[in-house]
Amino acid sequence: MKFSDIIGNEKAIEQVRRMVDSGNIPHALLFHGEPGVPKLALAMATAQYIHCTNRTDGDSCGQCPQCLQHQSLNHADTFFSYPITKKGEHPVSEDFGAEWKKFLARDIVAEDYERWLALLGNTNAQPIIYASESDSIIRKMSLSAYTAKYKVLIMWQADKMNLQCSNKMLKLIEEPDPDCIFLLTTDNAKAILPTIFSRTQRIELRKPSTRQIAEHMANLHNIDLTEAIALAAPADGNVLQAMRNMEKGSETHEFHKQFVSLMRLAYQRDLVSLKAWSEDVADYKREKSQRFLNYAARMVRENYIYNLHMPQLNYETQEESQFSKNFARFINEENVERMLQLFSDASSDIRANANAKIVLFDVAIKTTILIKR
Repeated sequence: MKFSDIIGNEKAIEQVRRMVDSGNIPHALLFHGEPGVPKLALAMATAQYIHCTNRTDGDSCGQCPQCLQHQSLNHADTFFSYPITKKGEHPVSEDFGAEWKKFLARDIVAEDYERWLALLGNTNAQPIIYASESDSIIRKMSLSAYTAKYKVLIMWQADKMNLQCSNKMLKLIEEPDPDCIFLLTTDNAKAILPTIFSRTQRIELRKPSTRQIAEHMANLHNIDLTEAIALAAPADGNVLQAMRNMEKGSETHEFHKQFVSLMRLAYQRDLVSLKAWSEDVADYKREKSQRFLNYAARMVRENYIYNLHMPQLNYETQEESQFSKNFARFINEENVERMLQLFSDASSDIRANANAKIVLFDVAIKTTILIKR
């Protein structure tokens, strides 16, 4: 993994680059940011850059023996730690080493936690980094470096450490050997033991732009850039969600079908079917219902923009664009603001634990009024 493989986050990359180039590498770095931001990828690129013997133009060369070992996930002085389910009396990451390599064999930048759960064999599990893991880390990091100046530990989802593990890791981070570097990543920095958090150099990663994500997707999957932009736009900077939007059975595809159904039934004023529709969407539960309402608001905006006849401003998939050809004329100056407010208020009500079936049926009824204006 090289810095050039990271999507966006140029400032964070430059910060890491300066640290390594100056020789003033903090003994513990914490890469944090929202889910779907490439934290693990940056940690891996940092480890490779630290070990590279022929850095070129501010990046690892990708060709020296150290880089080749990193790319094959076989670097002798780089160790991985990650949350697992319990296996035996003393569970450690190596118990799932084969699964971890399968996980990293995919697009690392997307960092799909749900896929990791599936590889662990239990999607309902709550993976943990156990106390026995910290004992394993202490043994590894106490050994002399084998092929490089520094030994590097990359801990993915460091917030999953249980209290015993956190306390043992705290001592290790407080009093590290001079050749030890710890690279921690997390989606939830607040969940990390405060004493560990305070002893790390924090680097916050930001959401990549829609354009940056789209270019990554277009290059990786050989798809048209315009289509990639349409898939990336609703992801709001979440690389993983953008990748999922490519799937035929994706959430975006599902939400589009629900949005089309809502608008057609509202136009027909079929209240019986709209009641059934509201119950179906309410079954999504709170968070997914909110995501649908956000999607619906985006589609209203896209259809209003569609009427401006400026295609460069539209971010729609082919499926969405096909629907907009006939539907856009129903979104106009008279109803666009009220429809956007309707979806926004509904999302807020559901977030506040209002009855989703009542809220969504109210949305359906009001849509029958607004769509006719």
